[in-house]
Amino acid sequence: MVQLSFLLFLVIQEIDGVRPTAEIAQRVGRAFGKDVSADNVRHLLEHRLQPLGIVAEPGAPTAVTSDAPRNDLLLGLMGRRTLVPPPAVRAAARALAWLHRPAVTATVLAAAVAMDLWLFLVHGAMPAVLHSLSGPLPLLTVFALIVGSLVFHEFGHASACHHAGATPGRIGCGLYLIWPSLYTDVTDVYRAGRAGRLRTDLGGVYFNVVYMLALLAGYAVTGHPVLLAAIYLGHFEIFEQLMPTARLDGYYILTDVAGVPDLYGRVGPLLRGLLPRRARGDRPAGPVPALTRRARITVTVWVFTLVPLMLADLGYGLWNLPRITATALRSLDARLHTATAATVGGHPASALVAALGVVLLALPFAGGGWLTVRLLRAGGRRLRPAGDALARSAAQYLVVRAKRERDQT
Repeated sequence: MVQLSFLLFLVIQEIDGVRPTAEIAQRVGRAFGKDVSADNVRHLLEHRLQPLGIVAEPGAPTAVTSDAPRNDLLLGLMGRRTLVPPPAVRAAARALAWLHRPAVTATVLAAAVAMDLWLFLVHGAMPAVLHSLSGPLPLLTVFALIVGSLVFHEFGHASACHHAGATPGRIGCGLYLIWPSLYTDVTDVYRAGRAGRLRTDLGGVYFNVVYMLALLAGYAVTGHPVLLAAIYLGHFEIFEQLMPTARLDGYYILTDVAGVPDLYGRVGPLLRGLLPRRARGDRPAGPVPALTRRARITVTVWVFTLVPLMLADLGYGLWNLPRITATALRSLDARLHTATAATVGGHPASALVAALGVVLLALPFAGGGWLTVRLLRAGGRRLRPAGDALARSAAQYLVVRAKRERDQT
């Protein structure tokens, strides 16, 4: 995604590789509502669009250049794979879009309030949770219901995108930091305005609520407490999604409320802007001063909340890393033995629960290893220019020294 002004967007729309600059200026001027000259267009091409890598320089084979600015996607999704192709997503989004009508939404939220009052104040949620821990089959059932909630969550984003007048893309999966994660391609919703984006951001947790109401209806019919346990755990899923720290729903809700597409891209410039000019050197403070007052306040509060939390979390994790690793390895070994014994003893449900435990314990190690590799690669790319300069200096020194020794001989 590239964020551009309306004028630059109009210029890009009119570029086809053949049309002359004067004609581009005429077309852009009509759409922009102001006179635009050919010199204006050439200036935008040379000083704005070519440095961004969006428009190719004359004679260049491609517009994307190696030095074009890019965001650090360390906190982005890795290894994306398609789960539901776009045609199927669009069909499901059309079928589910009626759930986003105002009257239906108000009814669902009112029913959710009544559900929580009954579950937490009248019936109680803990007996159902304890029942789900009583054996392998209830555990597997709750796990399957939670996975179903995660998938249904993504259809909430897709249907909200369709309701906003945009076209959703595929539903896929990838690795976010160290955990598997699902995602929905709703890039087209950026055409729908802020209200459409916010509706799409909230569509996932809204469908979590719809899913929990469906589970409550199933409990009313069957009376099975496993369904209530899944409803209870679904509240934690919603809470996690609404946290604006990682790139989950809460993060995108905050970006759309603030009107700043990439909050993480503002952390470095804002912190550098607090340094004295002498400490900052020649590096500019960044784009933060160009924000509106409300957006600047929102970004500042978010940064000064996020950075201490991340540092504290990182420090706590590193301090307890040996203990966490030893405990996880012991638990992993115990679950492997349990899975083997259950398989040999003819207890497939217990073996499957133990196998799921092994996978969930192994995922953080695999994801952490891959994250470490990415960090090392990123550090190597940043250090490579310095290393090349050092190698060139060393080579020049050896050449000069060899010439001196030859002259002396």
